Amino acid sequence: MALEQFSDVVQRCQHVEDENFSPADFDVFRAAGTSCIEQGHGAHVLSVVIDEKNKSVVRCMGWNLLEPLVKVLLKKEEKNLQHCQAIFSHLLQVCSPKELVIGLLEQVEEVDSDAVTEIITLLLSPLQTVLLKLGKRKASTLGMALNTLLSQVAKLPVPKSREQEEDDVFGLCRCLTALSHFIRPFVEEIKENIKKHCTISRDDELRVEVLKFCMKSLNEPLLDVQLKDPDTMETSPLRDFATDILVTVSSIGESLLDLLSHNLLRKRNIPGLLEEEVRYPKESLASLAHLLFVHHIAVDLFPAVLSPVFALQCNMEHVGLLLSRNEELRLKKGLELYEKTLVRVEDSSLPCDLLDLKSFLDVPQDLVRVMTLCPAQDVRTKGLSVFQLSIDKYNTEAKYKFFRCMLKTSDHAGVEGFIIKNIKNQIDLALKPGHENDWFLGKHLLPLLRQVLSLPQGPETDLLHNLDRIMESLNLLRYLLIRDKEWSNETGIWSELCAIEENYLKPLRTGLNMSRAHYEAELKSTKGKNNTTADSKAPACTVTVGNNTLPDMTPEMQLQVLQSALYMFDLMESVLARIEEISAAKGQT
Repeated sequence: MALEQFSDVVQRCQHVEDENFSPADFDVFRAAGTSCIEQGHGAHVLSVVIDEKNKSVVRCMGWNLLEPLVKVLLKKEEKNLQHCQAIFSHLLQVCSPKELVIGLLEQVEEVDSDAVTEIITLLLSPLQTVLLKLGKRKASTLGMALNTLLSQVAKLPVPKSREQEEDDVFGLCRCLTALSHFIRPFVEEIKENIKKHCTISRDDELRVEVLKFCMKSLNEPLLDVQLKDPDTMETSPLRDFATDILVTVSSIGESLLDLLSHNLLRKRNIPGLLEEEVRYPKESLASLAHLLFVHHIAVDLFPAVLSPVFALQCNMEHVGLLLSRNEELRLKKGLELYEKTLVRVEDSSLPCDLLDLKSFLDVPQDLVRVMTLCPAQDVRTKGLSVFQLSIDKYNTEAKYKFFRCMLKTSDHAGVEGFIIKNIKNQIDLALKPGHENDWFLGKHLLPLLRQVLSLPQGPETDLLHNLDRIMESLNLLRYLLIRDKEWSNETGIWSELCAIEENYLKPLRTGLNMSRAHYEAELKSTKGKNNTTADSKAPACTVTVGNNTLPDMTPEMQLQVLQSALYMFDLMESVLARIEEISAAKGQT
């Protein structure tokens, strides 16, 4: 039945003038042809489509057979495979290129997720052949094809380990390698146009579409891929794809240096750049910076010898963008990029003026978020290491300004404690012969000390919540009283001691006594409740401390928490008592 229908519709359409076929003709051709192919009658369909008398019919309608043909080619059914391959090849030669592109892309779009790799590796070469037939009119169609292909590739999982990449368990590597080969003739055409006209046309549609593809590839999948170093994986398809993308970007006339510094140029209001946010997405530029500075990919195409400070300025917004994300890999890449950029900078060299730039204040806040909120311990630890590295690169005045800013904005006791420890180190350095400076001694130091030696809510400050900051503050004060002689008073601490005692030590002592009394009462109450409970495995209950309800705990856990708090108060008390002892002793001499 299907064989007869297929032959009949083709014969009938032979006599239609000007290829003015009706929608019904198309429907019958598609349905009958599909049935023939599905039923294994590929030989009959082949004989019909290659018949010269049917050339005009096949040219107009043949692309409707792509769906059943592709299914056979994917399944590789031996019985029908050879004939279907011949039909497929013939259609590529005679059918309208534009309709073929649409038909091929429909197959890519509609494929099941578990067959994405197979469909892309099967159809990329035919798709390339058809697109090249479009001549000068292919730019927009190429863009449509690349969008479709990338959207399907994005569905594939990314290899996480060396073994997964080597075995290509998800098929992503095969797809990316095929995509690299797919765009090469179009890149070569762009290069020839540049060579022919001795200029780079930013409005060249073909160039624009290839650039869009490269920018999208930098974002996805490359920003989601953790590339392996050549030392650990000599041959890496993912690394090769990243290299191909950067080489392509450069070969079509884009300067990697200009792309890296795109954010700086935008701020200077260079004409035309504000309109190109879509052309140069921020995520793509951040990925490019990471590939250049962390993996040194295509570094030979980066001829400019950048000053370390300029490179840092270029990368700060890229770092900030990556650190503002929640995905662990993005955070790691942000930390890697920041670290690799910072290590090139000489210690104690960054000037204070840089802190007037928004990105140089935003990135530390992003680092604080990473250090305090990221669930991954290794990322938090790395964040702290990079945070310290960034501090080390500022000169003395910049460190001073940075510390004051962070104490004002960090709003995290642990971070504030870390900053105070750095302040102590800078004071210690300034007190050594040959390292004196105006910022961590004398009149400039005192405002910083007042900022450090303060309680946010006076005696009612939550001492446990602010434990890290308070302990580091007390350690700093103890250090100053021991290290700085009263008669020399280089830091000015002895001139300020009375004010410190009144505004910091007394409120702290009051708060400590109040907190200790409260927790001792809670401890006594909890012990009393436990003594009245005969069953040692008492049910979990809640404890409210300072208007905060602790999570459900067993009585034993409650006791441990309360005893731990009292231990912390003892620790604070011992340092406070030592400070009072030193102060009293110095006052008597």
